[in-house]
Amino acid sequence: MCDLFRGQEVSRGEFTVSRSFGGIFQGKEEELGIGNRLRLLDDALLTNLRAIQSRNGLRPSDALASGDFTVEMETGTGKTYVYLRTLFELHKRYGFTKFVIVVPSVAIKEGVYKSLRIMADHFKGLYANTPFEFFLYDSAKLGQVRNFATSPHIQIMVVTVGAINKKDVNNLYKETEKTGGERPIDLIRATRPIVIVDEPQSVDGGLEGQGKRALGEMHPLCTLRYSATHADKHHMLYRLDAVDAYERKLVKQIEVASLLVQGGHNKPYVKLLETSNKRGITARIELDCQQATQVRRMVKIVKAGDDLEQLAGRPIYAGCLVQNIGCKAGEEFLELANQERSLRLGEAMGDVDADAIKRQMIRRTIEEHLDKELRLRPQGIKVLSLFFIDAVEHYRAYGPDGVPVKGKYAVTFEEEYRRAIAKPKYHTLFQEVDTRTLPEEVHEGYFSIDKKGRWADTAENNQANRDNAERAYTLIMRDKERLLGFETRLQFIFSHSALREGWDNPNVFQICVLRDMGTEMARRQSIGRGLRLCVNQQGERLRGFDLNTLTVIATESYEQFAENLQTEIEKETGVRFGMVERHAFATIPVAGSDGQTAPLGIAASTLLWDHLRESGHLDVTGKVQDSLRTAIKEGTLQIPEPFQAHLPQVREILRKLAGSLLIVRMPTSGSRSKPVRPFFMGRRSNPFGTASNTKPLTGWSSTTSDWWWIAPRPSRMGHLSRRPACRFARPTCPSAREGWKPGKPRSQLLSLSRGTMANCPTCSPCCRTGPNSPETASSVS
Repeated sequence: MCDLFRGQEVSRGEFTVSRSFGGIFQGKEEELGIGNRLRLLDDALLTNLRAIQSRNGLRPSDALASGDFTVEMETGTGKTYVYLRTLFELHKRYGFTKFVIVVPSVAIKEGVYKSLRIMADHFKGLYANTPFEFFLYDSAKLGQVRNFATSPHIQIMVVTVGAINKKDVNNLYKETEKTGGERPIDLIRATRPIVIVDEPQSVDGGLEGQGKRALGEMHPLCTLRYSATHADKHHMLYRLDAVDAYERKLVKQIEVASLLVQGGHNKPYVKLLETSNKRGITARIELDCQQATQVRRMVKIVKAGDDLEQLAGRPIYAGCLVQNIGCKAGEEFLELANQERSLRLGEAMGDVDADAIKRQMIRRTIEEHLDKELRLRPQGIKVLSLFFIDAVEHYRAYGPDGVPVKGKYAVTFEEEYRRAIAKPKYHTLFQEVDTRTLPEEVHEGYFSIDKKGRWADTAENNQANRDNAERAYTLIMRDKERLLGFETRLQFIFSHSALREGWDNPNVFQICVLRDMGTEMARRQSIGRGLRLCVNQQGERLRGFDLNTLTVIATESYEQFAENLQTEIEKETGVRFGMVERHAFATIPVAGSDGQTAPLGIAASTLLWDHLRESGHLDVTGKVQDSLRTAIKEGTLQIPEPFQAHLPQVREILRKLAGSLLIVRMPTSGSRSKPVRPFFMGRRSNPFGTASNTKPLTGWSSTTSDWWWIAPRPSRMGHLSRRPACRFARPTCPSAREGWKPGKPRSQLLSLSRGTMANCPTCSPCCRTGPNSPETASSVS
């Protein structure tokens, strides 16, 4: 980043700041202001820009179209530290002193301010005690803006875009005595600040661009834009994408625990997601569609007259014709020919009990949390879990008298937590704790708080809502260290919409999504809250996937989750999995005759790309072909003779680009050093116990009074089979294990088990037609 200004001499500009005073003798007191000054010409900046882009393997810019420069860094990789370190380095090299950090929300503002406070000594140590000041912009304290303009030291102003993007009601654009009669914006302009934009896709303001215009009003020397998900990619300086972050282990590994409803496609399922009249009256609905040999839940766009049987490809939808669609705000609906009642927005027909599914998800999150706590607490790591819910009232509601009452999620959590901590394997976690009151102390909600002290669903689209958000940050943002300490019992956090960009706690190890991940909360945004590497009680960052694994509990299969997450990343970042661009090899270092190292360059990279295409390893668009994957795997990749010395680097680049995002399946349980296997949960509300990696997962159905089992290595994605548990040979059974070897066909196992389990003392309880109670079921499984 700093090389962009290579050739710039240390320079600063001075200007006059006036302070008016009244009384008998009216006049003005003049004072010098200090600002940034750039002496480089545009041609020199463009040359520096292209050199940086070539070094980082990015497409060189054709011209210097603007003063906006982009840095792309995956969520959780230390973006805030990078840009704070950058501004100190810019001061050291070139003497720049005035910086404005613009953020989209109160959460990020608090996070940046917190980072500046806790890292102040760190930066002073790195930069020889260079004096600097930082403050949060407050329209009631405009004297700070005058000090920003006149101070000779580094000045850092942190401000939300909502506080500066409305001219007609904003004190920033009005003359005031607090700044000596000057408009605060004029003082900021005179300093020619370097503007750093955190999450610019949320700051710019979309099509209307109010935020971007507000940035321009500051007349910045340049604008540095940092995000993982840029909407507009200006001059790209650096890219650390999702694949790079996972490859370098800079973030947690992601694993997916899927709650799948088996046999849930036996009746027509329709859910109304959205209606629209932009291009004719249409509706977005969810259907169970036939795809090859499996049924998948998919989103379709329909209009009046459409036949859902044809759209889904399943006879079960016979007679489901779209009759009418309503688009009026607040009154959206969908009418089907064979249904008496119309569907309202968010409603579904033919679905299983949603609350039973969410109870299973909460249960699995608690168990995974406690399992990790057993493993990580001895290493001084506190484990946190995060729930994203669909409505605040489902966690905390208010009675007619205004007294808060527990919502259904809070009640369910406490019931499941109380049940989980009673298990013997978690006994060591609660030896000196009053478990009677503990379930109420370990969870809390994190929502916007209105003036009456009530939690509410609000967006930060006006000052009142920003004030609501500010009230919620005491423990979760300002006292983050206290939340990470064992003395604070809070471990489970429920949120609706407040935990977006800016709320990142390094010790979130579980994220349970009790809402639709495809609408209000995108997968990437939700998992980003837990991607940071964990810290111990001394605040030391710990590395390695053996410690850093983020478990996502969702109602999607592993394949669906991975596919949808990769689609989101491709859409937001421009990273295209399975694609090789012409400049992909430009960053390979090459030693020159003078001993200096330089990048291979775009021209040579293009020659390599052309060779791969002519060899059939890439198509004309750069898409990776199977022959390339085979050549990389077997070590038979061939490149032209002039590039043979760089074959290892070329192979490593292609290995990354030919692959996909690193997401693993959730193991059933047991050691995470073993190969990961699919995780399955029962249909409807059947409570399944936990089993080791070598046992079938069994459970007791109170509705049908029989046993269910799931094989640990099922064919395809696996299916829940409703068979008595004693019909499957358990590897721990001494009798059934005689003659059994790993990998023996299931049919032989079944045949072997029928004659041996009847007299086996270990398995004889299984042969009952059904246990008398869930406790018996637990002891048997």
